[in-house]
Amino acid sequence: MEDVLTADDPLYGKLYDVREEAKHMGNYIERDVTDEIAALRAKAPVHKGKLRELLGLPNHLRHPGMAGQQHWTVLTYEACETVFRDPTTFSNAISHQPNADGEQTLSVLEMDPPQHRAFRRTIQPKFLMPEATGWWRDFTIDSIVERLVDRLKTRDRADLNMEICARIPVYTITTAIGLEGDDALRFRHAHVNSVENAGVPPEERYKNFLLVEKILQGLIDERRSRPTSDLVSSLLDATVRLPGEEPRPMTDREIMYMAKIVMIAGGGTSWRQMGITMLALLSNPDQLASVKADPSRLDDAVDESLRWNPTAPFFYRNATCDTELCGHKIAKGDIVEIGIGPANRDPSRWDNPDLFDINRPKLSNMAFGLGVHRCLGMNVAKVEMMHAIGALIEAFPNIRIDPDEPVPEIGGGFEQRGPTAVPVLLR
Repeated sequence: MEDVLTADDPLYGKLYDVREEAKHMGNYIERDVTDEIAALRAKAPVHKGKLRELLGLPNHLRHPGMAGQQHWTVLTYEACETVFRDPTTFSNAISHQPNADGEQTLSVLEMDPPQHRAFRRTIQPKFLMPEATGWWRDFTIDSIVERLVDRLKTRDRADLNMEICARIPVYTITTAIGLEGDDALRFRHAHVNSVENAGVPPEERYKNFLLVEKILQGLIDERRSRPTSDLVSSLLDATVRLPGEEPRPMTDREIMYMAKIVMIAGGGTSWRQMGITMLALLSNPDQLASVKADPSRLDDAVDESLRWNPTAPFFYRNATCDTELCGHKIAKGDIVEIGIGPANRDPSRWDNPDLFDINRPKLSNMAFGLGVHRCLGMNVAKVEMMHAIGALIEAFPNIRIDPDEPVPEIGGGFEQRGPTAVPVLLR
């Protein structure tokens, strides 16, 4: 009998179709705007206005706090770095989801220093590289990858987006949090349908919100009496040290919001980026051959995919005071759209930036952000991708794009990109 990881659950199709995900969130774009954005970047590093407006795309507000504010679009590497490196002037509090109690429901994602630093330190140790290659692999990643690859050994073809990419991150994160079995997909489905921009009726959002909170509160209560090595147990044992306050344990609400953020970020972005990396290698057989010949080059392949097509290419900040950026006067309250996707293809930093090339000289890119909000889970995400792709290549040395299936594309929403499918022949 198949377990919940390997079962053909219809929820995978609902949760891991990039087009449907974007339509659900209301930010789907039908055309490839890469060349249009490149033309804007060539004209100036910063443009006045929303990028969607500049491109003639339908309006969409990523965060409620963006309504009615002047927007600025930042597209070059240097200009984006300036914004990332100055969290005092360019605040991440724009991410806040309004609620009756005024709680920071997005946890560290909507915090600025020093509060952000204090809360990030409660969970950061679990995401350092020694833990990613140790505890994460032992506790979650290795067994998940092994079971999924073994499942494909009786097949001749597969869509890796659904069979591998969609499954590994969601089960890695939910297992790490402390959830088991059916809770993994049920939790993610409820969570993505409980947030403000979910394309579901308000009463359904509230129902899902209550389900998510019930699952997490039950887990917190259980781990308080029976701790393990999982993330919730770690957070229950953590101490928050805010400036001017006595050190204290995290509250149940703070633990709950931290767990939600880890789940939604780790279970979503890693899925799409894993597919982007796999598709890029399969579309460049000479580079795939290099990785087969020297598996250590998987690190180069993952880094290059992050530069070439980061799954989350746009982030937002709001100005906390009047300032200047690349000759433009930014007023307090203005919204700054940080184009890390365009910045990662800045020709002033990379030659032939539109090409996927694992042989290019290594330079840091912005796929995981920069500065204080650099992605908490980047080490785990890289280990997931490298281990999964390495296991697939080893198990199926003749793996290649399936020529009988529609040509896969990278699409989805403006703020989240991923492959429409990764159809392969395994033998």
